[in-house]
Amino acid sequence: MTSLASERSAAPKPASGQPASSGTVYGWQTPPIETAPAAISTAGQEAVDLARRAGLHLDPWQEHILRVGMGEKPDGSWAAFEVAFNVPRQNGKGGAIEARELWGLFIGGEELILHSAHEFKTAKNAFKRIERLIRQTPDLHKRVKTYRQTVGEEGIELHSGQLLRFIARSKGSGRGFTGHLNVMDEDMILGDNEMDALLPTMAAVPDPQIWYAGSAGIGSPSVQLARLRRRALAAIEAGIPDPSLAYMEWSADPHRDECPPDCTAHDDWQSDEAVLKSNPGIGYRLTLEKVARERATLSRAGYMRERLGVGDYPSDGTDTWQVIGEDAWRALADPKAKPVGPYAFSIDATPERDHAAIVVACTWRGGTHLEVIEHRPGMGWVVERAKQLHEKWGPRCWVVDGGGPAGSLIPDLEEALGSTVVQPKAREIAQATGQFYDAVADQSISHFDPPPLAVALAGAQKRPLGDAWAWARRGVGVDISPLVAATLAKWGLGAEVEEQPNRDILSNVW
Repeated sequence: MTSLASERSAAPKPASGQPASSGTVYGWQTPPIETAPAAISTAGQEAVDLARRAGLHLDPWQEHILRVGMGEKPDGSWAAFEVAFNVPRQNGKGGAIEARELWGLFIGGEELILHSAHEFKTAKNAFKRIERLIRQTPDLHKRVKTYRQTVGEEGIELHSGQLLRFIARSKGSGRGFTGHLNVMDEDMILGDNEMDALLPTMAAVPDPQIWYAGSAGIGSPSVQLARLRRRALAAIEAGIPDPSLAYMEWSADPHRDECPPDCTAHDDWQSDEAVLKSNPGIGYRLTLEKVARERATLSRAGYMRERLGVGDYPSDGTDTWQVIGEDAWRALADPKAKPVGPYAFSIDATPERDHAAIVVACTWRGGTHLEVIEHRPGMGWVVERAKQLHEKWGPRCWVVDGGGPAGSLIPDLEEALGSTVVQPKAREIAQATGQFYDAVADQSISHFDPPPLAVALAGAQKRPLGDAWAWARRGVGVDISPLVAATLAKWGLGAEVEEQPNRDILSNVW
C-alpha cells in the first residue's frame, strides 16, 4: 500500500470532456459531487492491480472510486466506513464492485463478503461475472474451494475460509451472518427494513466496510441513498468531510425555471457537456452519438434521470409504503402459484410516457393472481407486445384507462387485437382501487413478488376521486404504472364483456 497522493498522481487522467490524442472524447473521470474523510494511504491500487491480473481493466474513474473508497487511516484501518457511488446506468459500475470484492477475497482476507441486490437476477449476474474472472485466472482459481451454484445460495468459498455470498435483499436476508464487507448494489431501492437486516451484522467486526452502488434516486424507494446524499451535500457545503462517508456522484445540475438566459451555474440538459459531466463511461463503453439517440427517444424527465443522473430523493424515510404496508404485500407472495384463466390484461403508462406496463390478472385458489408481464421504457413496443399476448392467451378483456397516459394507444390496440378495449369510467376506477385495497387486506391476492409492482406500492399515494380515491399518478416520485395496470386488470376479471375461451394455464414465460 502506498500513499494516497502518489496513487492519485499515478492514475491515468484523460481530460474530462476533452478529446485524447486519439480524438476520443471522455466523460468526467472524477465526479462533480465528492466528499471523503482524510486518508494517508489507500489499498485501491492493490485492487486495481489484482483486477488487471484477472483480466478486468478498469477505467480511470473506476480506479478513482477504489482509491478514494479504500483510503486508510494512519493505523491502517479504513478511513470511510461507508462508501457510496452514484452513476447513471450502463457506465460500468460493476467493474469497481468486482475489483473491491476480489481484493477482499484474495488480499484483504475479509472472512465474509455479502453482495446484495434488490432483484435476485441482478445478484446472480454479479456472481456469474466475478466467477468468470476468477476461473480465467489460474492462481486465483486454485485458491477456490467451491463455487456454490445452488439457487439462493450462490457464492465463492476459498480454501482459507473466505466467503463471498450473493443474495437478494428482503426484510430478513443477511440476518445471522457477520459481514466484514457488505456491498449494496441497486442502492436506489434500499430502505429501512433491508438496512436493519444487514447493517447490524457488522457490529462485531473490528474494521468493516459497507459499499453502496447504484444510479439516480427514484423517489420513495431511495430512502438510504437519500440519507447518504444529504450527508454528503451537507459535508460539502460545510467544507468539512463526513468522518465516515466517502460519497461520489456523477450527475448534471440542470437549469431551473428561474435561471437567466446567460446562467453558467447550471447545465443545459440537452447539451453534450451535461452528458460528459454525468457519464464517466463516455469514451469507454458509451458515446455521445448513442446518448443523442436516447435524448431523442426518451421523455425529458426519463432522460434526465436515466442518463444525466438527476434523481428524485425523499426527504426522509417516512413516506414509503403509505397506503399498503410492505409486510402485508410481501406476505401475499406465492412462488408456487399455478393460476388459471380467465385472464384480464391491462396497460398503463407514466404521465411522461417514458415507461409503460402490461399486467395480467387471473384466478388462483378463489382469489386473484397478478403478474407484471412487461415494464419497459417508452411506448412504441406496447401494441405489438399486446397483440402477441392476445393471440397466445385469448384474454377475456383488455383494460385501459381512456383518460390516462395509455389512452392514446386504444385505437391502435383495438385494430391490432380485433376486439374492443374496456375503458372504465371514473367511478369504476375508484371501485377498482377500492377492490384492490380490500383484496390485499383480505389476503385474496397472490403474486410472484414482481419488483416493479413492489416499487410502485412503496411510493404509492392516494388522490381523491369523487367520494372515493384512486392512485395518484403525479407528484409521487416513482413510476406507478405497474400498480395502476394491476388494479385495472383485477377489475377486468369482473367487468361485463363477451367472454373469450381460455387458452392455457399461466406460466412464468410470456
